[in-house]
Amino acid sequence: MGLIQGYRGGLFAQANPAYLIYTMPFLFTTPEQAIDVMEGELGQAINEGARESQLHIPVTGVAGGMRQLTNNVRAVNQVDDLRGLKIRTPPLAPTLRAFEALGASPQQVPYTETYMALRTGVVDGQENPPSNIADMKFHEAQEYMSLLNWQIHPDPFFISAQWYDQLPEELQMIVDDVAQETMTRSNEIWLASEANYLETLGEHMSINGIADEHRQGFVDAVVPVWEHFVERGDFSQEQLEQLLALTDQAEVLE
Repeated sequence: MGLIQGYRGGLFAQANPAYLIYTMPFLFTTPEQAIDVMEGELGQAINEGARESQLHIPVTGVAGGMRQLTNNVRAVNQVDDLRGLKIRTPPLAPTLRAFEALGASPQQVPYTETYMALRTGVVDGQENPPSNIADMKFHEAQEYMSLLNWQIHPDPFFISAQWYDQLPEELQMIVDDVAQETMTRSNEIWLASEANYLETLGEHMSINGIADEHRQGFVDAVVPVWEHFVERGDFSQEQLEQLLALTDQAEVLE
């Protein structure tokens, strides 16, 4: 509508469904991998696709760090450890399908009610970046934290195309350049804070990582989730294969 010039926040799939490719489970092992893709040719193509929604997106960053799992039943070291666990998830299709594919039981609980649901045993666990876990004090009601690095969320910088296109070319260049510099700094702040939060959480919960030999089990379990969103038309098979090649996982679909 042109009432505002820009914003940062969610609802990225409404700008371009292809942004959901970043949220596919176990596509990335580190946030740096995701940032490299977002800043590369594939990421730029997805940004440009938002033009159909009357949005100019000069750059996309990460909304926090990799998402991790906490629960009160057991440490999750391999995919079978997730079976039967009641996990609170946000009402996002990729997340729901991922945890169903992993054998867990995703539960719909409002974010603001998650702490009490964990405390009272309505759910066994939840998933979030370390910053959210610490800020919401979920660690007070959880015993185990497993560093699955299972998902990351994109954070596009949305600009009204109507406003942007009316700018002189030299000002458009300034907007784009400063947006890139700002997002680089934003990513640095996010990821540095995640490391600090993780250290704090380690004082309250038992934290475990996932051995390389067990990670493949998680990946194999969620390949059908990737394929579902290709079939749904959110992004193409070519884009998925391109992303897998960029993250050295091209053999997964062979």
